[in-house]
Amino acid sequence: MNFSPKLIPYTVEGRERIHQKIRPDIEREIGFLMKSRIPNRSVEYMDNRISRYSMKMGKCEITGIDLSALEVHCHHYIPLHLGGTDTFHNLRILHKEVHKLIHHTDKEAINVLINRLGITKIMVDKINKYREKCELERI
Repeated sequence: MNFSPKLIPYTVEGRERIHQKIRPDIEREIGFLMKSRIPNRSVEYMDNRISRYSMKMGKCEITGIDLSALEVHCHHYIPLHLGGTDTFHNLRILHKEVHKLIHHTDKEAINVLINRLGITKIMVDKINKYREKCELERI
């Protein structure tokens, strides 16, 4: 019922309508993300990172907190070294500290991050799903 054939990104009118729905603060952060440079990342990664941030309305996919461009990290759900790609569906928008939490192996550092970020049991369950895809042990 919420589908509108006019909200498609393949026409000028569709793109204009989509951009009208983006909050101004998100649009500003997208501008910063567009100007950022990450060495050794593909054009596909950079484009999909911005698309994913926009789709998630600038929120961390684990904590739900609003992220500025400086706080955004883009995580490969299936890591590149395990056959993952830079496709939109393999990327996740995360707070940079949550991203560290996914990859840390030091138990003390993990506990410090959990306490600092106020990570809940539900969030730990999500993080563990990401860690399993990275072939890391659960926290």
